Amino acid sequence: MRLRLNLVALAVTSMVALAFLFPLASLVDRLAEDRALTLAERDAQLVARFVAANSEPGGAATAFARVTSNGRLSGRDVSLITADGRVFGAPIPAGEDMPLAAAGAVPAAGGRAVLVPAVGADGLQTVIRVLVTDAELNRGVTRSWMLLILLSVTLVMIAVAVTDRLARSIVGPVEELGDAAARLGEGDFSARVDPDGPEEVAATGVLFNRLAGEIGRLIQSERETAADLSHRLRTPLMAARLRLDQIDDPAARADLTGDLDEIERSIDHAIEELRRPARSLGSQGTVFEDTVRARAEFWAPLAEDQDRKFEIAVPLTATIVQVPSADLTAAIDALLGNVFAHTPEGTGYRVEAAVDDYAVLTVSDEGGGFSSDLATLRGQSTAGSTGLGLDIARKTAEAGGGSMTVSRSPSDGARIQLTFRPVPAS
Repeated sequence: MRLRLNLVALAVTSMVALAFLFPLASLVDRLAEDRALTLAERDAQLVARFVAANSEPGGAATAFARVTSNGRLSGRDVSLITADGRVFGAPIPAGEDMPLAAAGAVPAAGGRAVLVPAVGADGLQTVIRVLVTDAELNRGVTRSWMLLILLSVTLVMIAVAVTDRLARSIVGPVEELGDAAARLGEGDFSARVDPDGPEEVAATGVLFNRLAGEIGRLIQSERETAADLSHRLRTPLMAARLRLDQIDDPAARADLTGDLDEIERSIDHAIEELRRPARSLGSQGTVFEDTVRARAEFWAPLAEDQDRKFEIAVPLTATIVQVPSADLTAAIDALLGNVFAHTPEGTGYRVEAAVDDYAVLTVSDEGGGFSSDLATLRGQSTAGSTGLGLDIARKTAEAGGGSMTVSRSPSDGARIQLTFRPVPAS
């Protein structure tokens, strides 16, 4: 905006300067010409008075010689033209008209000729001719034009400087407001602005501060509520641990203990994330292939217990994605958990990872698939669940610069694909 305002000021002041510059330049040219012709006419009239005042026979030529110096006066060529066509003083180029009755300035070779008629004491008509050269006609014009151009450029620069200062007072608060909005969008709920600038911009800053404060309070309240709910889960979890002692089968008791440990770790992670002042993914990275392989292998024993055929296809590469390890783990668990929760035992599935322009995770099964795309929306599902699992997976993919797609697998089951933008190798 600031640049555009400066360009507008530059364009407007330039057009105004040009509108005055050309007429002024033409006026300077005419004034220089008029000044030179006026001085030449003054000299011609001076000579004409001397010639007219001399009453001696043939005195016109004598008087002319006395007042001029070899046909020169004030640095100009001066000529006397008699009635019979004789020329005294500076020679006149051949072919130039010499009308005895003419008066004023006429074109001549190398400039303009000022003609002033004079009548001698003998009653004979003579003409005084003074040549004004082109150099004299244009004397001082170039310097005046340069001064006008310099003045115009100076005025344009002053106008742009004043506009830039005014634009800064407008654009500065707007840029500050934009930066604060960006920080607010990134999770910095302490972002505030100093209301300044024009009245409308200052009022917007006040409203932004009020909005940021309200958003911060709402988010904090939601986090505290969710964290408290997660904390309350510890009570039934503790009761479940106490009941483990009643199980006689050591293998079953060990399996359940591992499951409860995993649940407790998930609850701890949820509480930690919810109480964190702001989520920041920029400084965290996770090895995509290792995480996918680890979570697929974690679910493998349960798949074997339920007679599910499964495939794990993960390349032996190490691609860093800008997603926290806990978030990527939760997203993968959500997808595999859906397979176990919403397909019958014995239903096969496949976990595949691939890396090209994006890191791609694909989980497909041989079940009945999704009956609606509502499964991708938070809190909505067509399978009797809360719908939060797929929402967690989708948000994790979007936080990592990618997306989530839901489609049909080759066996007409469900196929969910998460994409993540890899971190460029340094």
